[in-house]
Amino acid sequence: MISELLLDWVRELWTELAAETVEFPATEGANVVVSPGSRLCPPLWTGLVALGGAAVVTVPTMRAAALMAGAVGTLAPEELVNADRLCAVLPVLDVLGPASLCYLDRADFLPVRGVAAVEEVGYDHDGLSALLAGAGEQDAEESGLADITSPAFVLSERGDVLAAAGYQTWPRSVAHLSVLVAPGRRGRGLARVVAAAAVAHAFEDGLLPQWRARVCASRRVAVALGFQEVGGQLSVRLDETVSPVLAGETAV
Repeated sequence: MISELLLDWVRELWTELAAETVEFPATEGANVVVSPGSRLCPPLWTGLVALGGAAVVTVPTMRAAALMAGAVGTLAPEELVNADRLCAVLPVLDVLGPASLCYLDRADFLPVRGVAAVEEVGYDHDGLSALLAGAGEQDAEESGLADITSPAFVLSERGDVLAAAGYQTWPRSVAHLSVLVAPGRRGRGLARVVAAAAVAHAFEDGLLPQWRARVCASRRVAVALGFQEVGGQLSVRLDETVSPVLAGETAV
């Protein structure tokens, strides 16, 4: 079970990313803040993050805040990051996510030993570019590997990078992990090997590893390394032409 200290650390990260003053409720519930500059979601979207039984929500406008008020009064915090439940009570035009938010305490880390050597290379290594191109635009973007600020940790075969991992340094000394495995090489445990090397490097730098997973395979790798799922994240684009009253009537 995640410690209160770690939970507070994680919550401080997401309230900072909200870009406006907001706090997670001390007890179960959610707080909403108007924040056009929020980093919880794409511009002009609504961002929802639930952690440890409480949630924060950023909205781009007062009208979106009025829409969200009904959902916050109806749904539990964990339901706010459930796309189906949220779409049932709000006029949602587009959805991004949901994603599980997983974190790793150093004491819980399960490193990988006795496997092929992982090489540390610069994030601008040519092999990474080839890996990203071969994975396709959607998988490459999902991995976030092009945005890492750490070294990259790779497994190669005859000069070709088969798997790579690294992290982007986020506020509050958080290391946001990115992992990518070449198509045709997946399901062989390579993601866990390179991710373990990236996690170890993050710990050496005094950072808290964060794993954001949208698919089950990614979540399984995180769990195998000792990560614990602490909450979830969801971004939605609301139809602000619908009045809050009509939105509530439609949901009923």
